[in-house]
Amino acid sequence: MADLEKLKQNLQKNGFEVTHFATAAQAADYLDGQIDGKTVGVGGSITVLEMGLAERLRTHNTLHWHWTGDGDQAAAATCQVYLSSVNGAAETGELINIDGTGNRVSSGLYGHEKVYFIIGVNKVAPDYESALWRAQNIAAPKNAQRLQRKTPCAAKGDRCYNCSSPERICAALVVYWKKPTSMDFEVVLVDEPLGY
Repeated sequence: MADLEKLKQNLQKNGFEVTHFATAAQAADYLDGQIDGKTVGVGGSITVLEMGLAERLRTHNTLHWHWTGDGDQAAAATCQVYLSSVNGAAETGELINIDGTGNRVSSGLYGHEKVYFIIGVNKVAPDYESALWRAQNIAAPKNAQRLQRKTPCAAKGDRCYNCSSPERICAALVVYWKKPTSMDFEVVLVDEPLGY
């Protein structure tokens, strides 16, 4: 069982603002209230999709999300607020993202007033090595399958093969050891499974 309180404390030690909710609905209510009158970019995020957050935010913000036809990745990269998730979160305080295009990892590092990472309990692992393993062997194969990529992990759905396929979605890895100094960051923890 993931220890979200330990994760919260370690993220706070690493400079992140952290909020914690029992349900995705409560987290969505909170974010809908926090983000108002802003330009909002969204990375490729099953978490945001499952929460129905885009529909709520677009009623009082300008949304840029290539998945919903509200804009492209370049427009999302220039927004005031950026929403995404991570592929793995270590209870020891590290956050891990793997990306193929680079839009999510670059937007999670620089260029916005504030970034929100929404993390379901299913993405939490005990330590850095376990969180990295999770990102490579659980999140990446599921995303490759979703995108119908011609990769061994998509075909078998069991693990990363460190392949050389031109359709590989694992091109860049970012580890957040501390909060980047360029912008505000808030990690929103949810006691329910969300995304991959």
